[in-house]
Amino acid sequence: MAIFVLFGAVLLLVFVNVPIALALGVVAVIAILQSSGFSALANAPLAMYSGATSFPLIAIPLFILAGAIMNASGISRRLIALSSALLGWMRGALAQVTIVTSMFFAEISGSAVADAAALGSILIPAMKSKGYTKEFSAAVLSSSATLAVIIPPSIPMILYAAMADTSVVKLFVAGILPGVLGGLLMMAITWYFARKLDFPVEQKFVPANVWPALKEASWALVLPAIILGGIFGGVVTATEGAALAVVAAIVIGAGIYHELHWHDLWVALIDGVTQTAVVMLLVAASALLGVHLTEIQAPQKLAAAVMAISTSKWVVLLLLNVLFLILGFFLHSAAAIILVVPVVMPLVQAVGIDPVQFGIIITINLGIGQQTPPVASVLTVACSIAKADMWEVSKVNVWFVATLLIVLGLSTYIPVFPLALVKLFYGS
Repeated sequence: MAIFVLFGAVLLLVFVNVPIALALGVVAVIAILQSSGFSALANAPLAMYSGATSFPLIAIPLFILAGAIMNASGISRRLIALSSALLGWMRGALAQVTIVTSMFFAEISGSAVADAAALGSILIPAMKSKGYTKEFSAAVLSSSATLAVIIPPSIPMILYAAMADTSVVKLFVAGILPGVLGGLLMMAITWYFARKLDFPVEQKFVPANVWPALKEASWALVLPAIILGGIFGGVVTATEGAALAVVAAIVIGAGIYHELHWHDLWVALIDGVTQTAVVMLLVAASALLGVHLTEIQAPQKLAAAVMAISTSKWVVLLLLNVLFLILGFFLHSAAAIILVVPVVMPLVQAVGIDPVQFGIIITINLGIGQQTPPVASVLTVACSIAKADMWEVSKVNVWFVATLLIVLGLSTYIPVFPLALVKLFYGS
């Protein structure tokens, strides 16, 4: 019962616009005072510091920085040009280009919001100028940007790995098939709308146009291959791979494309520091609350209560899916992962759910949350760029969200789907 009171108190504070990190900290302090007295607060700074100094978390600011540098270096523009050369012959080509480019950019940024902001400022005006409705333009950009949290590298996966003490590399590998299938299903939905609404064909396919576009985008394509190849091959850890991404982005942007300037680098650094500070405050505050929950054995009590209802892992997965889908309406993905994952992991382990599979399930769930109001962080960015009403966009976006729900169902009830490549590469 105590765990629901604590979570309810946090959500209540969030609803009255108290910052999530502050809400977590306030509830944790009050709970510790109530259960252990004032003297127990002496350990609070140590608990917060320990929680925020996990080595894998260093990858988060590095990937954020790498994505910002790559966007300033013209990489997104070159990826769009290549996708257009390959897909311009299709009806609704600009929408298809949006999805494919988002899948490429996902291998660099790890952030759906960064993906939406970087690509939306170019592609949404282009689609509107060709006769696409602003609602459809925002919907296809928003949903395809969410692939950035499923296709590696993924910032939510890094957070989950730190909270659940599991392999971030295996999570990255497990995200490949669900992410690619999600992109293909979105392309199918786009093809249907393109025929129904008679969207235009941009250009005939001309093989001679592909080579110049490929040549221009070659470094943009080599970059994720180097980063992910190094991580998957065991040459570097995910954190080292993130550092490699920053170095490579600077070299490509400044030394090869000559489009990265000191001002761009400064803006990218400020953006990285700001986003990292938000995440780390959440991690530190949740660590303090986690100490209290551990002392009162809340995770173990929750596991026992759920298992009293059913010991079937399929039923437990259904309940957890519902929980995270609901949380996705109200919390950003980082907050949901940091707040809930440490609590539910004993339950996950007790019923025999693979922690890597569960990480993919959570990631997709919270990716869907990025598309569902009222929070809808990625949808908000797309609607702002398109100057479209969020609720009108949601009427179109529901079709793309449905594709993510299909991927979620497959990842939940056919474990081999997300885990096939993990077993192939790592044998377990």
